[in-house]
Amino acid sequence: MHHEPKVDADIYPEGGLRANLVVAGSFSAILGGLGLMNSIGIYQAWISTHQLSHLGEGQIGWIFGIYNFLVFFCGIQIGPIFDIKGPRLLMWFGSALLVLALILMGFCHEFWHFLVVIGILGGMGTSFIFIVPVASIGHFFCRRRGAATGLALSGGSIGGVIFPLVLENLGPRIGFAWSTRIIALITLILLIPGCLLVRANLPPKATAPPSLKVFLPDFSILKDPILALTTLGVFFIEWGFFIPLEYVASYSLAMGISPRLSYLMVVFLNAGSFPGRWLPGILADRIGRFNTLILTNILCLISVLAIWMPADGNIVAVIVFSVVFGFASGSNISLVPVCVGELCPVQNYGRYYTTVYTIVSFGALTGVPIAGEILHRCDGEYWGLIVFAGCAYAAGLSCFIIVKYLQRKGAK
Repeated sequence: MHHEPKVDADIYPEGGLRANLVVAGSFSAILGGLGLMNSIGIYQAWISTHQLSHLGEGQIGWIFGIYNFLVFFCGIQIGPIFDIKGPRLLMWFGSALLVLALILMGFCHEFWHFLVVIGILGGMGTSFIFIVPVASIGHFFCRRRGAATGLALSGGSIGGVIFPLVLENLGPRIGFAWSTRIIALITLILLIPGCLLVRANLPPKATAPPSLKVFLPDFSILKDPILALTTLGVFFIEWGFFIPLEYVASYSLAMGISPRLSYLMVVFLNAGSFPGRWLPGILADRIGRFNTLILTNILCLISVLAIWMPADGNIVAVIVFSVVFGFASGSNISLVPVCVGELCPVQNYGRYYTTVYTIVSFGALTGVPIAGEILHRCDGEYWGLIVFAGCAYAAGLSCFIIVKYLQRKGAK
């Protein structure tokens, strides 16, 4: 009889009051903190038809491209600091940045205002809330990490339902500025439990100042073809992921769907994403993480090319697309880090994660501006943008299928 399970139980409680409070705090923080990220399509549609209606979609797309880029790219710095200092200061700093961005958004009128406030301040603030709670859950759960992480991340989907409804209902009545201030207040109230409850369980690493090396990606790890293909696959699906999220509302407006229902498409997408964050995680524990990622990306591809492409503004078809794509793409956020974790030793996960998401962040940066430029070149018709999103998912799916083939071949 050996004592390994007991040691694991000591390191990872897998439950209990402290661990469950961390999950609860993470859920609350992500509900508030990822509300902006998951309802960004509402802001894109509002800004492009109000304050920046005189600008092209390609130029406006850079605001949201930089936002998406910083959400992923800032993790390079946040991860090592979390390992050394723990989550508390990072949570407070990220929360302050995010609430400040939402308050300042009401004062924005020019392109560069939105670029600084949404793109830079909002992107950096979201990055803290995107990374720190999830990393903290990893201190308390190992065997049940997928389920715990998926549950916490599902809070972001609820935020993506609540905040578009607030903006859609209050915007026409009290104006964009006061609506965003009310959203800032709701966000602040939701972030406070996260700041108080999210904590570390494992002791911090050496207190000596971190070497510059830990902040830099190590591209030599991409010599492993499986890891290189996984990184490429994630790059492609992030190219595709943000396009429906950010353009489904403006697509609906352009197709003559009422403004109220057009903004609700983001709500439908996030409603589908809620079970899509945690159900695939449970399935992944049973049939394998890469197998589940392949299945959900097949569903993403079908929803984009077989439902959205021929929808032609049909209200029912666009609602069905929003729900199905929301469910299928919900796993992109929750499964990808776990899949990357399968390909490296636990002690090197930070370096691998940093390297993968350094590359992936450039997909998040360029996807939306490219889609906006395609929309402009197609004279405002959305078919080119939809084809681009579908091709991105097809390329990503192909990479994951090859990875699975190489894994099976290596196991023989």
